[in-house]
Amino acid sequence: MALVAVGQLTSTASMANNLRQCQILVKKAVNAGAKALFLPEATDYISSSAEESLSLVKPVHESEFVLGLQEEARREKLPIHVGVHEPSQTSQRVKNTVLWINEQGEIAHRYQKIHLFDVDIKGGPVIKESQSVEPGMKIEPPFETSFGKVASTICFDLRFPEIGISLRRQGAEIITYPSAFTVPTGQAHWEILLRARAIETQSYVIAAAQVGRHNEKRVSYGHSMIIDPWGRIVASVGDKEDEPDIATATIDLDLVKKVRAEVPLRRRTDVYPEV
Repeated sequence: MALVAVGQLTSTASMANNLRQCQILVKKAVNAGAKALFLPEATDYISSSAEESLSLVKPVHESEFVLGLQEEARREKLPIHVGVHEPSQTSQRVKNTVLWINEQGEIAHRYQKIHLFDVDIKGGPVIKESQSVEPGMKIEPPFETSFGKVASTICFDLRFPEIGISLRRQGAEIITYPSAFTVPTGQAHWEILLRARAIETQSYVIAAAQVGRHNEKRVSYGHSMIIDPWGRIVASVGDKEDEPDIATATIDLDLVKKVRAEVPLRRRTDVYPEV
């Protein structure tokens, strides 16, 4: 068993300020005795326009934000799972990615968001992520950690159960959903979807979330949480936004095995396709 931390913050267009918030979260995670810290989607920055995003994005080896987090991970011997932007090599768009920075400060895993957030909610936000973000083309397999096999998805991927089911089939024991949910969609669907993904994959779900007002256009729902394989919320930050904060929970792989043994999900792939 191992204690892990899920973090919550309000990223803006200032990467220096965002890094300072992350340093607070690292300190809190270390003081809590956590063996890893999970941070939200787009922790490096949230811009107010596609043009601003393009002006801010840098390759990870040139990003002061990423380099700073790598130094934090190395100094504290604390692995960090974090959402960032990376430049596209093929278009005038950016990549929405998540990185696993191991305790040596090395980038050991990368996933690029597959499902992009294009919505027009009456009385709510109009967001067309596909206009400025290049979609990923691959589900990355789970990777080994000291506390279990971790698999990465990002935000809008949460609405597509196929990706979680595929990751479970590939051996995932913990599935991450770093996010920046809007307030209307968060209030309606956030907890329900996260618990459903945990229940149907019989896995831990770790969902680090952005919270509060990023700029004049964007406000995020918050409520970072960790859910166990039975669908129980075992840690939650809520919607507090006065300072960056964490919640912690213990990852118990014996519970994963117990749930999967007691309620075996034998898929009828002779009737429907395997995901």
